[in-house]
Amino acid sequence: MNSLVSWMGKGNRIWARQPWRRVVQFMGLFGLVFAIALGCAGNDQPAADAPAGDSDGRVTIGTTLTARTLDPADAYETFPGILLYNLGDRLYTYEPGTTNLVPQLATELPTVSDDGLTYTIPLRDNVTLHDGTPFNAEVMAFSIQRFMENGGRPAYLLSDKIATAEATGDYELTLTLKTPFAAFPALLSFSGVTPISPESYEIGTGSFKPDSFVGTGPYKLSGFTSDSIKLDVNPDYWGDAPANQGIDIQIFTSPANLYNTFRTGGLDIAYQTLDPEQVAALEREEGSGGWQVIEAGTNVINYMALNQKITPLNDVKVRQAIAAMIDRPLLNERVFQGQAEPLYSLIPASFDIAKPVFKDAYGDGDFDKAKTLLTEAGFSEAKPLTLEIWYPSASTTRSIVANTLKESIEAGLPGLVTVSVQNTEGATLWENVGKGIYPIVLANWYPDYYDPDTFIQPFMSCEKGSNNLCEEGPSQANGSFYYSPEANQLVAKQQAEQDPDARQQAIADLQQMMVDDVPYVPLWQNKDYVFAQDGIEGVAVEPTQQFLLWQISRG
Repeated sequence: MNSLVSWMGKGNRIWARQPWRRVVQFMGLFGLVFAIALGCAGNDQPAADAPAGDSDGRVTIGTTLTARTLDPADAYETFPGILLYNLGDRLYTYEPGTTNLVPQLATELPTVSDDGLTYTIPLRDNVTLHDGTPFNAEVMAFSIQRFMENGGRPAYLLSDKIATAEATGDYELTLTLKTPFAAFPALLSFSGVTPISPESYEIGTGSFKPDSFVGTGPYKLSGFTSDSIKLDVNPDYWGDAPANQGIDIQIFTSPANLYNTFRTGGLDIAYQTLDPEQVAALEREEGSGGWQVIEAGTNVINYMALNQKITPLNDVKVRQAIAAMIDRPLLNERVFQGQAEPLYSLIPASFDIAKPVFKDAYGDGDFDKAKTLLTEAGFSEAKPLTLEIWYPSASTTRSIVANTLKESIEAGLPGLVTVSVQNTEGATLWENVGKGIYPIVLANWYPDYYDPDTFIQPFMSCEKGSNNLCEEGPSQANGSFYYSPEANQLVAKQQAEQDPDARQQAIADLQQMMVDDVPYVPLWQNKDYVFAQDGIEGVAVEPTQQFLLWQISRG
């Protein structure tokens, strides 16, 4: 996807999604966990009708980001996803605090046919949508069909997988896939795969309702502007009622205003995005300031794409040497003030299957290994290597990362390697990545759903390739142009494999191919931070990166 994906999705420059790419870009120093799309909206004054500590039981949240749309068939940024997660329900969700997939609007996990193509799902019969429409299999089939047919940004997630969606009973949904896909139940937990009312929505290309939502969840949308978003409790919700009386989200135009408003008690919660210095200050003052610091990991990965179309990156020894040059602990210390974690596989460490393959193979800043590999590739001080690293010009963070890498590499390999740091406007950069213009690009990736496949297929697979280069497909779009028939076979195998052990072995083999062939170099994962005033309870970022607003309460 040549797109900017953000927690709140500032929507005036969210690029159209291609069906194999979901890249996250960054602008601010702490816009690291979820990308900040260009543009901004809103004012910087606390909401007069919802101050922190208000006795009506509502909770106020401040952020610097906004939502482009709340139409589940078109929302493909992270914050609209979080809003939809709280405004709607899904067939399957995750048990809070875990990565255990459990039924939500379904009553059981699917029954899967022997060929892995037909999923039969029993549904709840006690659910009513926000407009009073009864929920049933027809409503769910309509919602899935609309998601696939209306042509929104995430449409391909289902349309590439599902052949038919049918109500085979009042409360029985049958989904037939085009090819077997082991991660399908996890895909059905995607925030946009939520039932919406056939009375309020229609199927039709480009037919979207960006500023409203009529679904089944614990909150109803009661306000949606560029300044604020207001969620009221749904009194007719079929499940447990929220622990609060509603949520008021205020949009700030700068981290400084968000930081100052929270510090002075004008907000209950601050979430996204604060600069590292502000995060560090709030951590230092936690005991005396009257607030809590909630730290969590993320599933966003940050990496280098190495373009094998450009000499000398077509030489695997050069790519391996670059992997050995990267000093991740140095990046964490100098760039992120400890607010990140080194990443040694494209699969985040939150997955048990993730292995630190790059650490084992190349270490951190192992310049002796890098020198040996470069010598084998024919480079010397008489014939030095020049590396060109590109990043989007609006990203202060990536600028610091690129220049820190330049300083470290040139100091570690004097006279042997020169690093050139380049940037261009974000839209231009992401438009041209798939054209093979840039040798090395700093990029990042936010998963669509919680499964290792989302960190494998978009990077290692290729639909059409020859001469060891991808001509069309995911790895071409991601800028590496990696092509391996063996990798394609392993990707297809792990997608179709229903045996968990066999699937894990295929994923392990793919991680080994990543480290052997080095089409990408994993760099870091950010930590996620939420700040809450004392007395605010139930604030947590889920392992799947969701933010469950209904759990938040006043102590």
